[in-house]
Amino acid sequence: MPRWRWHGWAANTALVLTVALVALVGLLVQSDGVDTTAESLALLAVLASSAALYLRRRYPVAVGAVALAAVAAYGALLHRPGPIMLVFVVALYTVVDEGHLAVAIGLGLASVLAFALADGFDPADNTANGATLLHAGWLVAVIVGVTRNRRAYLAEVQARVLAAEQGKEEEARHRATEERLRIARELHDLVGHHLSLINVQASAALHRPDPERSAQALTAIKQASKEMLGELRTTLGVLRQEGEAVSIPAPGLDRLGELVATAGRSGLEIRIELTETRPLPPEVDLAAYRIVQEALTNVTRHAAATAVLVRVRPDGDDLLVEVEDDGSGAAGPPGNGIVGMDERARALGGSLTTGSGPDGGFRVRARLPLRPEPVPTGLST
Repeated sequence: MPRWRWHGWAANTALVLTVALVALVGLLVQSDGVDTTAESLALLAVLASSAALYLRRRYPVAVGAVALAAVAAYGALLHRPGPIMLVFVVALYTVVDEGHLAVAIGLGLASVLAFALADGFDPADNTANGATLLHAGWLVAVIVGVTRNRRAYLAEVQARVLAAEQGKEEEARHRATEERLRIARELHDLVGHHLSLINVQASAALHRPDPERSAQALTAIKQASKEMLGELRTTLGVLRQEGEAVSIPAPGLDRLGELVATAGRSGLEIRIELTETRPLPPEVDLAAYRIVQEALTNVTRHAAATAVLVRVRPDGDDLLVEVEDDGSGAAGPPGNGIVGMDERARALGGSLTTGSGPDGGFRVRARLPLRPEPVPTGLST
């Protein structure tokens, strides 16, 4: 038996035994023993109604009716009310607590009537009316008090349910926002890189009268557009899939050679210094690749550079990613590319710095923890 069920059973049993003992002792004291048939029948009423309390949660209305009948029988047999009223009070409390307010009011009125009839059998008792009123006030207090507690409890439960629903909705909105940012960033990096190369090659073709160079530029444009269309087709195919989780194919540093080959079609001389590292976490691998990709995109668009150095190496518990060019680009207001690189680094608990290199040109330097600890910035990789 589960622990909570055992505690509920034990508490219920203890309450029934306590009420039965009080009612039984009260009968013995009130009647000075059980000597007559009426007293024996009153004893049976006490025991039967007390035993019925054990089922009060399952059958609250039925148990309340049994308790009321026992009170009425007790009064008719002994011509006076007695401690059996405690049994009825417990039954009435349960009826109200289970939400049967109208039934509880009816049972309460009936018990007041039974109490008044039993108390009126003794004409020598001048306190009958006062005792009846006291009994009525007691039952009203029970009904009103339990009703208030129940309403407060239901209001609290409703407030908790509403808060939980609002929390789920807020979490869903937060996740949807993060997912939109992630998809937007991936598409920006994917499309922006290839379109920048196409733009550079198209400019070269327009400004170079040499047919051979123009042909090379057009070949590069064709290849870049083909790669972009292929990646777009794959990404959009994933987004069209049904399901809760969407996983866009994520490239890593193992495709760094392809990336450099594509960027090199613009005429850049790109050198790679890649220090062997242990297997990287997928989010770090993706962030490193995208940062190099965006940095090379910026070089082809803005730097007027001829040579680029890409350096990736471990540094303690971090991975350092550096891209330096020999161009004439100067630091200025960060555009979407730099902002995106910074978001990727910060989302992993890392950092990004940009500015002039030691020998001129422009340098992008990212430090990515190899054990990422996501920062609650609403960003994701």
